[in-house]
Amino acid sequence: MRFLRHLAIIALALGLSACAHNKFRSYNGPEVTLIQVDKSERKMYLFHNHDLLKTYDIALGFAPVGHKEFEGDGKTPEGVYYISHRNPESTYHLSLRISYPNDADRAHAKAEGKPPGGDIFIHGGPVKPTTRRDWTWGCISVTDREIEQIYAMVKPGTPINILP
Repeated sequence: MRFLRHLAIIALALGLSACAHNKFRSYNGPEVTLIQVDKSERKMYLFHNHDLLKTYDIALGFAPVGHKEFEGDGKTPEGVYYISHRNPESTYHLSLRISYPNDADRAHAKAEGKPPGGDIFIHGGPVKPTTRRDWTWGCISVTDREIEQIYAMVKPGTPINILP
């Protein structure tokens, strides 16, 4: 009887785990060689050389116009950066860190006597529902399902060009 109960528990656990969603996906397609973000269009494009692989609708910082200058300004950076690392334990499902601030960003903020900010990521959707289109503190947001795809496709070192 005890054996059957253990067998039933194992079967139930296996059945429940089959229903669980795995946020880590695999990708076997062409390498993503460039990410391009068009802030004004709220679009992000993944390229392999000159070939467009994927397009995503995005949300930006809560003050989306202009280049990020200082910590807390709510702006998403503009310029050429790169993906510095992956964060599998992100508060926002999964995330890819953008290399902001660069040397020029730090120098500008220092000249103004303010911190440049940091921790700028491409990440999943809001933890709590929001009615605001642009809601992040300067990050680029997509849905949780989309960040799963992007996380699988993009490797650290990939350049990201963020246009106004």
